[in-house]
Amino acid sequence: MSALTVGIVGAGRVGAVLGAALTAAGHRVVATAAVSAASRDRAARLLPGAAILPADEVARAADDLLLLSVPDDALAAVVSGLATTGALRPGQIVAHTSGAHGLAVLGDLPGLALHPAMTFTGTGTDLERLPGIAWGVTATDRAFAARLVADLGGIPEWVAEDARPLYHAALAHGANHLVTLVNEAADVLRAAGIAEPSRVLSPLLHAALDNALRLGDAALTGPVSRGDAGTVGKHLDRMPAEAVPAYLALARRTADRAIASGRLRPQDAALLLDVLSRAAVGSPS
Repeated sequence: MSALTVGIVGAGRVGAVLGAALTAAGHRVVATAAVSAASRDRAARLLPGAAILPADEVARAADDLLLLSVPDDALAAVVSGLATTGALRPGQIVAHTSGAHGLAVLGDLPGLALHPAMTFTGTGTDLERLPGIAWGVTATDRAFAARLVADLGGIPEWVAEDARPLYHAALAHGANHLVTLVNEAADVLRAAGIAEPSRVLSPLLHAALDNALRLGDAALTGPVSRGDAGTVGKHLDRMPAEAVPAYLALARRTADRAIASGRLRPQDAALLLDVLSRAAVGSPS
């Protein structure tokens, strides 16, 4: 793809890193909008050649591609504001990085929804993770979108307009809730007297994730998948109260999947499901 002149509205964790990746791919990021001190610092580190300007001026400076990397709920207002000020012009392609939105949020603007299926820290480390990742893409010009994703080292996964919220829910459920789950487990280990939970959890969780991705529900192990009602009851008796609701919800869903996949016979699950039901009645919501 010929070098593009690019502007980025939103020098957050995603926008700044993608700007750096576009620069590395030979494109020219000329301007970015960075409001907070953290964003300005990030822009200085990752986009040293870009001018820091108001959003409308960034749009006017972006001859070829304007990348909007702002929170999902702010995207429509940003698009509307740029259109109202006359900052957008014919021939310019507008892309956004929201997973939940497709093309409708852009109105009549020619553009694409370009969501990297990756978690970001806003540091140079993220650049090492980009090659080979999937991008959830919705676009009218698929050829352009495919070339742009290829420049970023990624693989396009074409997502239908009405499937964007479901696509994004899957990623948020898997990645964001994983962070919560791991930290919940670490807190419970500390309550059990383990000084360095990460040392205990790291090999276990890496193996569990690898098995789950390769084997699906066949990777299920542990007391719920065996129907060990007594063990689960002891867990619930001793866990910190704030951790119980999440444990109950996940244990019940694990039991459902174990039964559906044939790993747990319904008759062997009866006592377990009873323990979970009784605990749920007494658990704070």
